[in-house]
Amino acid sequence: MNFRSGLEEKVAALFDELGVAYEYESTKIPYVIHHIYTPDFVLKNGITLETKGYWDAADRRKVKAVKQLHPELDLRMVFQNPYNTISKRSKTTYAQYCEKLSIPWTSFMNIPLDWLT
Repeated sequence: MNFRSGLEEKVAALFDELGVAYEYESTKIPYVIHHIYTPDFVLKNGITLETKGYWDAADRRKVKAVKQLHPELDLRMVFQNPYNTISKRSKTTYAQYCEKLSIPWTSFMNIPLDWLT
């Protein structure tokens, strides 16, 4: 059996030596960690703007979760460079990721005026 750490291996060896019956990582238990999202800008017209230069994986998960849990939220992204890829090993750009999630996006240089009024 492959264990994730030396300590797990030692505990399993002890259980084996003592004749203790066990299962190793056989059960999956879902859990949710509660977080609070603080948007960058909330406009008087109800639009929520999140601005990103670098958009790391943790921030992408956060935005995705917020959008899924609050579909009524008019969340829009403003990027320094929307055509950056989400990682060095991916061809997906920030813009494409937003489109996949149906989140409107723009670059800082092209914020539509109708978003602001």
